[in-house]
Amino acid sequence: MRLTILGGGGFRVPLVYGALLGDRAEGRVTRVVLHDPDAGRLAAVVRVLAEQAAGVPDAPEVTATGDLDEALRGADFVFSAVRVGGLQGRADDERVALAEGVLGQETVGAGGIAYGLRTVPVAVDIARRVARLAPDAWVINFTNPAGLVTEAMSRHLGDRVIGICDSPVGLGRRIARTLGADPAEAWIDYVGLNHLGWVRGLEVAGRDQLPRLLADPVLLGSFEEGRLFGTEWLQSLGAIPNEYLHYYYFNREAVRAYREARRTRGAFLLDQQAAFYDRARDPETPALQLWQRTRAEREATYMAENRDTAGAGERAAEDLSGGYEQVALALMRAVARNERTTLILNVRNGGTLPVLDAEAVVEVPCTVDASGAHPVAVDPLPGHATGLVCAVKAVEREVLAAAGSGSRTAAVKAFALHPLVDSVSVARRLVDGYTAVHPGLSYLG
Repeated sequence: MRLTILGGGGFRVPLVYGALLGDRAEGRVTRVVLHDPDAGRLAAVVRVLAEQAAGVPDAPEVTATGDLDEALRGADFVFSAVRVGGLQGRADDERVALAEGVLGQETVGAGGIAYGLRTVPVAVDIARRVARLAPDAWVINFTNPAGLVTEAMSRHLGDRVIGICDSPVGLGRRIARTLGADPAEAWIDYVGLNHLGWVRGLEVAGRDQLPRLLADPVLLGSFEEGRLFGTEWLQSLGAIPNEYLHYYYFNREAVRAYREARRTRGAFLLDQQAAFYDRARDPETPALQLWQRTRAEREATYMAENRDTAGAGERAAEDLSGGYEQVALALMRAVARNERTTLILNVRNGGTLPVLDAEAVVEVPCTVDASGAHPVAVDPLPGHATGLVCAVKAVEREVLAAAGSGSRTAAVKAFALHPLVDSVSVARRLVDGYTAVHPGLSYLG
């Protein structure tokens, strides 16, 4: 089976390859094709993968190409993990937003909108090429903002594109561990949009264990989300939010922390990864060891500003091990081998959430088999969550409209409608600021 990874020079590609190395079952991936327009980054990652594969019998063959069409032809699965504008683009997204006093995070608020506006046209082009060159391939979308990009691609690929994220998996795993349950045996009632969802129940052996957690302040405060949001707020919600909801519930504190930080997250990663790729070019440098050290630092500093604001402390060691690559592998196994499983995925809504239309991409538990991912029916969202989900989905639709038409008016509307942008005037200045620094937004008229 052939897997193509778009964004094959990306820093997290070795996580995927490491998961593939552990898969020895029949029907496994035997060939990996990496595509990236940056030959230097591609060469560095190929070196890391070669060291990972050393001594592993029948390791998947790795080839690299800068030709997108060549990469797609013959693919059984396509992982889309591109970063339009690179980490410099992410740093610029943060800087422009923070100058206006609003959040610049890459998937939430103004930064997420800017990232979406320049990513959607690229994602749509990829989807059209897949439909033409590899019509039987399944596309697994890692590209952020994951829900928005998956919805853009689904307009051309239908249900053959599925978005994944490791945030819900990590959250469910932490809750299960806190309750003394095996995460693999727990059913997680999770619902929302990507980076905007809530765990409303965690069922073990037919019994919902979440009420026990919410009723015990000591237990509730013992894991990351309890410390991040505070036990009183979680008890009032009656649910455990995805960590990204900290940007909504504690927005002023988050913006202040980001403005006071010595460097934004994007600027930190830009410097860190530039150093990694520069050193990885040296054939005398142990590439895998260098990657592992760099990744450990990256994971340990994830959402550091939010944790500092909340006094949540350091991340637990077990939360530094990644996770999205395991979701991707489980998804591929289910589809390729008809190994039925349940995963939290980004898929078209159908009738799952009645407040949204059938084409809207949502993040919910899905059963997965050879015919794809099928969302599981969920209870209605409470009013406070419905309002946020509908508001953010309306923003995503304006981003899609702007990307499809080149309308600056639609782009301004996308920013202005977002719950974390507090003024139409600010929205207009954001569009001006982003078009000034991003050549990829020159299409906005």
